[in-house]
Amino acid sequence: MSEQIGVIGAGIMGRGIAQLFAQAGFAVMLFDAQGGVATKARASILDILDREVQKGKMSAGDRDTVADRLGISEAIEGLATAGLVVEAILEDLSAKQSIFKQLESIVADTAILVSNTSSLTVSAIAAACDKPERVAGLHFFNPVPLMKIVEIIPGLRTDPAITDRLRELVARTGHRSVVAADQPGFLINHAGRALYTEGLRIVEETVTDYATLDLVMRESCGFRMGPFELLDLTGIDVSGKVMQSIFDQFQQDPRYRPSSLVPPRIAAGLYGRKAGRGFYEYGENPRAAPLALPVPATGPGKIWIEACDTGGHIAEMLVRGGAEQVDTPDAADIQIVLPLGEDATAAAVRLGLDPARVVALDMVIAPDRRQVLMTPPGSGTAAAAHVAGWIAATGLPVSVIADSSGFIAQRILAMIVNTGCEIAQRAIASPADIDTAVTFGLGYPKGPLALGDAIGPARILEILETMQRLSGDPRYRPSPWLRRRAALGRSLTN
Repeated sequence: MSEQIGVIGAGIMGRGIAQLFAQAGFAVMLFDAQGGVATKARASILDILDREVQKGKMSAGDRDTVADRLGISEAIEGLATAGLVVEAILEDLSAKQSIFKQLESIVADTAILVSNTSSLTVSAIAAACDKPERVAGLHFFNPVPLMKIVEIIPGLRTDPAITDRLRELVARTGHRSVVAADQPGFLINHAGRALYTEGLRIVEETVTDYATLDLVMRESCGFRMGPFELLDLTGIDVSGKVMQSIFDQFQQDPRYRPSSLVPPRIAAGLYGRKAGRGFYEYGENPRAAPLALPVPATGPGKIWIEACDTGGHIAEMLVRGGAEQVDTPDAADIQIVLPLGEDATAAAVRLGLDPARVVALDMVIAPDRRQVLMTPPGSGTAAAAHVAGWIAATGLPVSVIADSSGFIAQRILAMIVNTGCEIAQRAIASPADIDTAVTFGLGYPKGPLALGDAIGPARILEILETMQRLSGDPRYRPSPWLRRRAALGRSLTN
């Protein structure tokens, strides 16, 4: 196969792909159907390289070498000698099919044709070709040179040797590759649905505001960004279409149900960072801050803690803050419950407790991170303030939310794990590739299967089953991959 690579489409993605391959030592030919666009794209790439030279990250000689490898063509016929052609045009099936059909009459029979599609099936694109066996998906992420992960998507008729060859090519760029089946959202976009859709659902239910939810996901769960920060970054208009597309392509499975909060923002043009405002405000206006909890000075008090305080870290934290632990709930001023998947109301009823004295804490959150507590509706406000004061006295931040099955962390983390399990169950990708793709592509602290093992598959199963029972919503039904491994005490990663 020729070492020359053709790139069709000189937009943001096409430019990034061309830069990546040129820097990896390949001769690259960039083409765009709009006259002059490829020339401007090449100049833009060279500007990026010049800045790298100025920062001392690249030598002037290396910059010139990359520039020499980066060519442009004013006609698609200029890609005739390419051994690999990457299509990166708009997400339109008929347009992509037309390009691929045209390419077949231009390139050699041994050339590989790949699409950077993020939402169309590779098999549908390849259906227009006389040789669909040489067509595959090669899905990069923006910005291409920095996002070190690439999805390889074989279509239903793709020759397995093509997948192996693409793995070799990606490895030469220094990026990691994962193989995903030709299914909606492939791997990374599919895995990312849980964080978005469950975060939106929590705010829909007025459990908390979006800024507090983002804060909890960062400070309690170790995520780089919460779902609303990510929606603003990627563009609410773009993410909204992806959410709807994946929901529809999976026959409207409730697990992927979009949110009613998104369409009004799209209609109002509040797309996020690129529009200056989304869920947050940007530019000259400060972004919204989480509602601050006034934490009063807290005096002594007696607490009873539900027996499932594994390791005793909840008791240790509250006692260190000034509380006194007692053995029976009746002797306590405040009754601490530690529900998995339940809300504070259900826990109070289950244990026969006084709702005015009940405070629920999320025991899934590590003891050295921001703590989250909630109480039954219409009661427990004074008790919550007292517990928040004890937590604050230890130096830990704390957030108070409205009563919710599964708090914030339990709900979102359980859905992330369950989505990863369902991807494994459907054989869309291997367990190892699932975790690799999510950590590299989405920046999560752990891949979904490793995260499930860290929390405990049995705990994740309990959270989901309890939430499904209390809500009646099939979105929380556990994946068979999770249910079986939790029953057998096995890892989710194999």
